[in-house]
Formats: sequence, C-alpha cells, structure tokens
Amino acid sequence: MKARTVLDDAVKVLKASPAIDHWQRGRERIEAEDLLWHVLGEEPDPRDDVTVEQRRAFDRLVARRATGEPIPFIKGSTEFRGLELLVRPGVFVPRDASEFLAEQAMRRLRGRARPVHLDLATGAGTIALAVANEVRGADVVGTDLSADAVKLARTNAKRLGVRARFFTGDLFGGLPRTLEGTVDVVTLHPPYVPMHELVDLPEEIREWEPEHTLTDRSPDGLGLISRSAREAPAWLSPNGWLLLEVSPDRVRHVKGVLRGEGYRDIRSTKGGPVPLTRVIVARRPR
Repeated sequence: MKARTVLDDAVKVLKASPAIDHWQRGRERIEAEDLLWHVLGEEPDPRDDVTVEQRRAFDRLVARRATGEPIPFIKGSTEFRGLELLVRPGVFVPRDASEFLAEQAMRRLRGRARPVHLDLATGAGTIALAVANEVRGADVVGTDLSADAVKLARTNAKRLGVRARFFTGDLFGGLPRTLEGTVDVVTLHPPYVPMHELVDLPEEIREWEPEHTLTDRSPDGLGLISRSAREAPAWLSPNGWLLLEVSPDRVRHVKGVLRGEGYRDIRSTKGGPVPLTRVIVARRPR
C-alpha cells in the first residue's frame, strides 16, 4: 500500500476525533506524517510502499492520537529548537509557541559577560536547555514543583550534553541563595487558566496534562503570576528582566499586575513559528 493512501486514511480518522482540538487547518495531515515518519524512521514520501506490519504499527499510533493523547507522549519525545527532548506523562508538554519565549530570553542574555538565566516551572527543561544550548557561557538554572519534571529535565540535559542545573521547588523555593540579585532573565510559562475554565479546555489538554501545569487554582488565573512578580525582584540583577508567556486575553491583566509591582519597560510581544501566545517582558523595579 502506498504511503499516500495510508496517510489519507489516517487524516480521516483524526478529523473525526472529538478529542482533538482542530484549531489549525491541515494539522491532521501534519500529525499523520509525523507519526508515519516515527514508524518508518524516515520522512515519508507519498509514493513509498508501506508494509503490512508498518501499516498496523501506524494505525495503532493513529488510534492513540484519536483518543486525544498528545503526539509527544506517543513518540516519547519532541523537538524544540533543534533539541530532541524526552517527554513523559505527568510533565507539561513542550509547546512550539514557547520558542518565542526562549528567543526573547536569549536576546536579553547575549552580549553579557556572565549571563544568568532562571526558568521557573521548567517542566522537561524546555526553555532552560534551549537557552543553555544557544547562549555561550550562560549559567542556566531551572526549577519545578514536580520532582518528576526535575528528574526528566536533568535526564534531558545529560542526554543532550547541555549544561544546566535543575532544582525542585515552588517558584524560587529550593534555589541556592547565591543566585539572589544575579539573575539577568527570569522566564515563566505559568499555569494561567482560571479554575472554572478548565472544563472549557480541549480534551487533548484537559485529560492528558497535569492539572497543576494548567491552573494555579485561582479564580482569575493570576495567582502564580502575581507571586512571581512579587518575588522575582529579590533574585533579579539591577536591570534584569521578567518574561511571562500568556494567552492574548490575559495580557491586560498581567500588565496590570506588573505595573502594580513597580516593573519598568513593560511590553507585550509576539512572534515565533506559532504566534498563538504573548510574551510579556518587564524590567526589574528600581
């Protein structure tokens, strides 16, 4: 059977799934090709022949995806800025949209003699490892409330040969005190979904990702953002930056929180390969 036929059949299955968020035109084709690539071990050519065994293996993966299971969980890994990161259930799935958060951090770290970067709620180490890989000489640290996430981040760092340190703790908890007042950039992709809006999330997110990575259980979704804004100045260098990745509908509220804490040069930025979110950048209060 030709790969084209196999892919066409898979696209029909994925399009019919109510568990998948069909937010992007052509997403099902992209995902089907990704899964077939995983089975074949090479990029599929529509004209290639697919064996019966390969078709069965592929169909099993498509059936899993149709339940809403994220592709990184199915494959066990995902690519982020050229790094192949191991991914496990129970840890936040890296997002392509977060590449822009990494870019914004790198812009503010490059050119410094001894750049220091701190990534909060680091998950699999996504942002921290990207920065450590691309900013020469950077001292990169990541923290996460989940010990499982920190273990996975350390595994990714070792596997990739990227130098970064990871600690278990709630926001700045668990960090060595020697970092106080030295951090040039703090990044955070916070759980900003208000508690009552969890039921409105797509099933592929709601049913497969840990609740604590989606919401801080506050009624407005600003609980962790407010805490980070209050606590960050003690860790930031005099002209250090706090960068927060949020959805567009949260921008006005997050800016208000930052203004209330005295931050300077507050802006909302967007960009990257999938500009679905916004990165709010703000300089440390005087």
